[in-house]
Amino acid sequence: MTKEELYEMMNASPVMHLATVDKNGQPHVRGILMYKADENGIVFHTGEFKSLYKQLLNNPAAEVCFSCKGGVQVRVEGRFELDESDALKEEIYYHPSRKFIRDWSTLEESKKFLKVFRMKGGKAHTWTMADNFNEKEFVML
Repeated sequence: MTKEELYEMMNASPVMHLATVDKNGQPHVRGILMYKADENGIVFHTGEFKSLYKQLLNNPAAEVCFSCKGGVQVRVEGRFELDESDALKEEIYYHPSRKFIRDWSTLEESKKFLKVFRMKGGKAHTWTMADNFNEKEFVML
């Protein structure tokens, strides 16, 4: 599978499950709405008041899993970096899929609490029941 095909699958199924580890070593998994995936990385946002934000600052290593059509999972492991770009926050704020943010706050308020993370250079593989026992074939994103 190519990087482009993986990005297409992730963008078509933007709800991802994100696994992090807290400072005590306890793993946490939650479903979250990805913003986008492309050659610039997998991008999502959260609030600075959320435990997810604190966990990724403390330990940026994470794995995400997308459940895609046909029973295919796309799993990506890597490290998330905080992206403090005002331009990206503004792009997210005005994106049609993020109207819920505009319902909560103004752009200036959002820029203060919105925390954007990006995983670049992740290591991806797919999984299905049919290839459950096969060795994983990784694609570098």
